Amino acid sequence: MKPLEKDELYQHIHGFLKNRGVELKEGGYSQTIQKSCSLLSDAINVGQEGLTRAKVEVDKKLDQLRQVIHEKTAPPGSASAKSNAAGSARSASTPDPRTNSSRKGSAKKRPPANKTKSRK
Repeated sequence: MKPLEKDELYQHIHGFLKNRGVELKEGGYSQTIQKSCSLLSDAINVGQEGLTRAKVEVDKKLDQLRQVIHEKTAPPGSASAKSNAAGSARSASTPDPRTNSSRKGSAKKRPPANKTKSRK
């Protein structure tokens, strides 16, 4: 959005009211309306700049978050996983627990047999 000029909002209001049959003549009330429109234009411009900066920061943080998620969920042989593993203390001979098929919980277990005491 383009920034508003100082007098732009007042001109739009002046034209709108003139089309409705209300003419703003020079005087105290028209000057007050003009100052109010100028303050409102400044507030809109500052707010728009703030939103633009906030959007840039949010996009930056979102890209960082995406990168972290990508590194954590990447397959073990990918480039990002290699760069991540280079900084870790794990040795190359240690198998990756994410790809180890014999890890706990991967094999189906049978439920324990019900052992009941026999009554005499």
